[in-house]
Amino acid sequence: MVEPNSYAGLSDKHALVTGAARGLGASIAHRLAEAGASVCLADVRCEDGEKVRTALTVEGHDARFVELDVCDPHAVDAVVRDLERNGWPVDILVNNAAVDVTKPIEHLTPGEVTRVVTTNLLGPMYLCLAVYRRMLARGGGHIVNILSTASHRTWTEAGPYAASKSGLRAFTHTLFQEAQRDCLGIGVTGVIAGGMETPFILERFPDADISKLQHPDVVADAVLCALSVPASSAMPEVVVVPRNEPSWP
Repeated sequence: MVEPNSYAGLSDKHALVTGAARGLGASIAHRLAEAGASVCLADVRCEDGEKVRTALTVEGHDARFVELDVCDPHAVDAVVRDLERNGWPVDILVNNAAVDVTKPIEHLTPGEVTRVVTTNLLGPMYLCLAVYRRMLARGGGHIVNILSTASHRTWTEAGPYAASKSGLRAFTHTLFQEAQRDCLGIGVTGVIAGGMETPFILERFPDADISKLQHPDVVADAVLCALSVPASSAMPEVVVVPRNEPSWP
């Protein structure tokens, strides 16, 4: 893994990371903080989120936690608005929050489908709506949407998840094109991540072979890499998978 100190330019940045209470979100929050950014962790898991915030604060980083359900567009807008009012304009948005229901399509309920698609697709879109226009007004910023190999190639028992991640990939590509047109100071990156050793996988598949999964810090490093691309270049998409990832290419 790349040492976080090799990434520069985040010391005056404010980052908002969703799903930051554990797993990949917590890894991204730590990497951003280590690179000098002030980090706001957003999650529905308040106790876990506060633990991550406390750990970052003890290490000397500027961190805060907000309870946020990305499925609620009014709550999303309120959080972004309140952060800006309190001198915390979102310079870096990382849409990481995601859920999955591992069931054959014939056994899925409408509620389960709605929860997955709303969390994984509409939630990030709500956040982009709230943040992008503010970045335009300031003339800069960076949005990173965490995708999945399921946005490129799917498998059984992953219908709503694949649909949501495929939709988010399409939205990310569109947002990149609009940023290219509207403001070259705004970066947009989709990070396609393969299997990781996180609760997202291990809670659903406790017998998963950990040797075939990657550490979330590797994906967090990819996020920092995207944020470190010189202004003369762009990184619209990056793929990070374990060496023996079965779902890529």
